Amino acid sequence: MSRKEYIYNPQTLDYEEYKPSKGKIYGRLFLFVLTAGLLGFGVVSLIQNIVGSPKERMLTREIEFMKLQYDIINDKMQDIDVLLSEMQDRDDNIYRMIFEADPIPASVRKAGYGGSNRYEALNGYDNSALVKETVKKIDIIESQLGVQSKSFDEVYNMAKNKAKMLSCIPAIMPVKDVDIYRISSHFGHRTDPFYKVQKMHSGIDFSAPMGTHVFCTGDGVVEKVIKGNSGYGNNIIVNHGYGYKTRYAHLSKAHVKVGQKVHRGEFIAEVGNSGKSTAPHLHYEVIKSDKAINPVNFFFNDLTPEEYEKILELSEIPSMTMD
Repeated sequence: MSRKEYIYNPQTLDYEEYKPSKGKIYGRLFLFVLTAGLLGFGVVSLIQNIVGSPKERMLTREIEFMKLQYDIINDKMQDIDVLLSEMQDRDDNIYRMIFEADPIPASVRKAGYGGSNRYEALNGYDNSALVKETVKKIDIIESQLGVQSKSFDEVYNMAKNKAKMLSCIPAIMPVKDVDIYRISSHFGHRTDPFYKVQKMHSGIDFSAPMGTHVFCTGDGVVEKVIKGNSGYGNNIIVNHGYGYKTRYAHLSKAHVKVGQKVHRGEFIAEVGNSGKSTAPHLHYEVIKSDKAINPVNFFFNDLTPEEYEKILELSEIPSMTMD
């Protein structure tokens, strides 16, 4: 039961029951509601600013969870990068070396994605740096995996062609039944017979009579048949593929023509004394990637281990070339 209110009436000199008007009643009610609303709003705002709403708390937890997942992904990508580096090292120094293929340049392996605006869409967020770093790592690993996959395809094809490659690589002496002591001059710096100075001798000289048969040392295609009165004189160059070529110089006669396919052990020419030469002999070169290398390392089909050791010993003895 509501409490009655009384006010003093000076006219009647008595206390009378107070009955407020409807306007005052509504005004008081409005003031009460307004005060309560403002108080409630303040309390709710205070709680949200300090504690956060349930939705905000949920979003905060999700953001922290995503940050953790990004950190885990970055750690895993770091492990993948280490494994990829090991694969690249084995590829360059084992697989490709077995097939005598050049290693893939580091500039190609480490090539990433260009363009300064590639990651522009990721800017402007609280965690942009984290997201950009992760996306960049993924792009780099993706690029390197693409290069590595292509390299493995090449190695696979080289493995399939291994038998063919072995038949093409020079592996015998160009003159049959030659006593190793009849190799008159070896690869390396030797005395020039004409100028009497030390010069690089880019092949091996086989002393042999005029007309001695010369044989191709590996499968290939005749690239050049040259006739000349100076330098190498009459000479033949055979392209074996895989970066290998062989030269047969100072010939008296060639028995092949340009573009002709030849096979290991095939008769291609005769020993002569043409060009810059002091006596009948065959000057033989092995060329790999346009650079002359020591032919003695490619006589493994004709030499025993003892003969190979002996020929290396003989190559150390100073000598004069025949051309």
